Amino acid sequence: MKTTKIVQKMLANYEGETPGVKANLARIMMNGKLGGTGKMIILPVDQGFEHGPARSFAPNAEAYDPHYHYQLAIDAGLNAYAAPLGMIEAGADTFAGQIPTILKVNSANSLIPDAAPKTQAITASVDDALRLGCSAIGFTIYPGSSAALNMFSDIAEMRKEAAAKGIATVIWSYPRGEALDKDGETAIDIAAYAAQIAALLGAHIIKIKLSTNHLSLPAAKTVYEDQKIDIATQAARVRHCVESSLGGRRLIVFSGGAAKGADAVYDDARAIRDGGGNGSIIGRNSFQRDRADALSMLAQLVEIYRGKA
Repeated sequence: MKTTKIVQKMLANYEGETPGVKANLARIMMNGKLGGTGKMIILPVDQGFEHGPARSFAPNAEAYDPHYHYQLAIDAGLNAYAAPLGMIEAGADTFAGQIPTILKVNSANSLIPDAAPKTQAITASVDDALRLGCSAIGFTIYPGSSAALNMFSDIAEMRKEAAAKGIATVIWSYPRGEALDKDGETAIDIAAYAAQIAALLGAHIIKIKLSTNHLSLPAAKTVYEDQKIDIATQAARVRHCVESSLGGRRLIVFSGGAAKGADAVYDDARAIRDGGGNGSIIGRNSFQRDRADALSMLAQLVEIYRGKA
């Protein structure tokens, strides 16, 4: 596999990293239809753990089968496929070497009482990722939760172990918990903060949500207004989150969120592209559609990230 100059330049930002980590980042960035462009689309399928099987897969019953997701990601020419242990194990042999995989190593579920602190249990290990041939581990943190510091400690240790064994780390940085109201979870100052926290914890790839122009923290609002930070458009807010990811030295992708119309998905992708983000990690908006529609939508997203749509 020969890496492009774009990918080589991005890898150069990861100073001090092991060759194994850089090799696995290269595998992700060079795979699929966007390989070598610096842009990526990743298929995440951890929603069965988070929301339950019917809410996740009933709209497209083929998606109950883990092999469906592997094949969808491969046929769509995506950069990687991310899922919890059971989903990865269910197709790791059949699809070995056909697409880079990201093992989600912590998870939560919707049966936990609302009053409980927002956190996730560790459900897989770095050695599982090695055993299954994964390129990276994926870990969710909840900035804003009273349990966040424990989550930070957990991923710091797992990231250290993963890097020593040549495995990259993807951090899902999702603000939620007692410190935030619903508007705060997607506020631009909180989103940028979440990206910065993930970067400082050593994430090689950062995953956050697209944000609104709401400012949640009074002290931050003063700075945004005094410094005239542009947050008026989605592309501007993406650009600010890229800046918050060590000045753009870390790969950052944005989640697709709840199922929505194709035009809204395309608009999000254009804003990510125009703001300098590295791409989309899109689950329900792909696998809840029937296969033909999903492949058509993903093909259009590839064209958008290529700058052709």
